[in-house]
Amino acid sequence: MLEIVLLGLNHKTAPVEVRECLAFSRDDISAGLRALTQYRSVSEAILFSTCNRVELIMTTEDFDLAVEDAKKFLSETRRIPISDFNDCLYVYRGDEAVRHIFRVGASLDSMMVGEPQILGQIKTAFQTAAAQKTSGVILNRLLHKTFFVAKRVRTETAIGDHAVSISYAAIELARKIFGDLKEKQAMLIGAGEMAELAVEHLMRHQAGCIHVVNRTFERALEMASHFNGKAIRFEEIEDCLQQVDIIISSTGSPNYVITRDQIKKAIRSRRQRPLFFIDIAVPRDIDPGINRLPNCYVYDIDDLKGVVEDNIEDRQKEAVKGETIVDEAVIRFRDWFKSLDVVPTLLQLRNKMDVIAAAETRKTLQSLPHLSEEDQRAIQRMTRALVNKIMHDPTLFLKRSGVRGNKRTYLDIARKLFNIDE
Repeated sequence: MLEIVLLGLNHKTAPVEVRECLAFSRDDISAGLRALTQYRSVSEAILFSTCNRVELIMTTEDFDLAVEDAKKFLSETRRIPISDFNDCLYVYRGDEAVRHIFRVGASLDSMMVGEPQILGQIKTAFQTAAAQKTSGVILNRLLHKTFFVAKRVRTETAIGDHAVSISYAAIELARKIFGDLKEKQAMLIGAGEMAELAVEHLMRHQAGCIHVVNRTFERALEMASHFNGKAIRFEEIEDCLQQVDIIISSTGSPNYVITRDQIKKAIRSRRQRPLFFIDIAVPRDIDPGINRLPNCYVYDIDDLKGVVEDNIEDRQKEAVKGETIVDEAVIRFRDWFKSLDVVPTLLQLRNKMDVIAAAETRKTLQSLPHLSEEDQRAIQRMTRALVNKIMHDPTLFLKRSGVRGNKRTYLDIARKLFNIDE
């Protein structure tokens, strides 16, 4: 009996040194799919590889052999002994395999619950499998349902509504203060990675000019070119405070880069315009005393971590709602999968034909009241005979064990042609 099998490892089961040994680049995946489907135990296959997981989704009529072949495939293509990764593997079959891929697509199994990138990565993996013709009726349906479930989880829960990275949380706080970040000018002090990520988020919200400050002016020029910004020298910071609305600082300075006295001078000419500080440096770059000045808001790394932790907790609560959507989808997919067996399909097709024939016969007889009871029975017998004749060839074709091609493909087409799918 054909079934769905999923074999893989992820950030929960395998350390990064194992994951990186088994990872497939985008260029490797096409060749990998062709190699995997050379095994007779594997009917259909999709290969999914990211920095956090490597997963093989397959259909097979021999579960044990498919699992062994999948391990051999990973070992041979990645040139690593099975013993080096065997203990890190998980294997799911049937409903559990379906549930797992639904959860992965909906970002319920991610390192950061609710992150949106995972769905795009799965779509790319599916497109590659479709191009290589290694996915068929079953995995095509499974992946389309995965996309549908992910969309439902995203729209019917708030799983993606809360910032869960330091840089993103900083910009979300800025949006709460300013409402709209469009045309708001920013100053980036230093070259920390989180600070640069925060600037990227600003740019997505159509922020205005980005002023870049660095101890080395050449480095400031280089960074400013990334953001189409303006490089300024350290000595110009005080003058720039008149123009900017958001200051993001991440230097290695042992002392405050911006002091309370500097801001006191600047706010006199700012006409009540808010000034927002994101201090991602340790030790801190921004004098915390600035927070006590009017229309000044200072958030340091601990403040931002607190926001992120609260938001992660909120996402986990929303994930419970997502799990319910997944459970419902697993049941629906199981019903569809079972419907691909010949007998249920034929019974549903026969029932549909009988219902149509009975309805049309009844309408015809109502329009011919002069017919005798014997004539009416003759018409009913003829109608049943027609249904039997119409059903004869499709029934033989679908039941024939040696039918050319994939029997499940024909069953799926039959259900679509006669609209007896869900």
